[in-house]
Amino acid sequence: MQDILEGNIAVKAAIQAGHRVIEQLLVDEHKQDRDTRYIVRLAKDRKIAVTKLPRNQIDALAKGKTHGGLLAYCHERAYQSLDAYVGREHVFLALLEGIEDPYNFASALRSLYAAGCEGVIVSPRNWTSATDVVAKASAGASELIDLIKADDMNRTIVQLKSQGISLVCAQRCDDAQSIFTYQFPKRLCLAIGGEMRGLSKSVRCASDQNIYIPYGNSFRNAMSAASSCAILAFEHLRQTIERTDKK
Repeated sequence: MQDILEGNIAVKAAIQAGHRVIEQLLVDEHKQDRDTRYIVRLAKDRKIAVTKLPRNQIDALAKGKTHGGLLAYCHERAYQSLDAYVGREHVFLALLEGIEDPYNFASALRSLYAAGCEGVIVSPRNWTSATDVVAKASAGASELIDLIKADDMNRTIVQLKSQGISLVCAQRCDDAQSIFTYQFPKRLCLAIGGEMRGLSKSVRCASDQNIYIPYGNSFRNAMSAASSCAILAFEHLRQTIERTDKK
């Protein structure tokens, strides 16, 4: 199945990451800015066909209106494997469940990638209908970060544990520790669920440690998944920097 990515940020990230086959770039024949010239040069270096067209033809082919005169025809994104993390001293993965809105999913990926997360485990679902939305809303992070599809979540969790990667779940319960007192392990998979359904039972039951985000006011509702991703991921980054500075 063929996807279309639109705009400089999404297209550039897809080319740089190499997680999908890109068949062709369509570029506005009058588009000559520095970033576009770099993308075209990068595409030609990767043997990707580049076709220049009048802007009205690109407008007619595009799904949205924010493409800026650049489209990429590409294959579906390839998924990565947990095997790539065997033997690494430091691992920062995330596991996302129950995030149904593509904009929220994209925002979560954007924050995780910016904070140093290397890969995200996701349940099987077809995001192809929203590929361009996710790529643009994540500022290209969805193309750059590893995505690991868990066709069988129980088996994926067993694989995590067998590699010595701790599963830490963001959920408020009796044994949960505040993120301000908890020290993240060096090999971590941080599990975050959507605000409506949360994490599945199989993930909750496999948790090595539960953590929560303290609130400044009395507030019984959950943070959005995207906001939680940002807070938790950057707390992990803060701790990582602090450990490095102490060496």
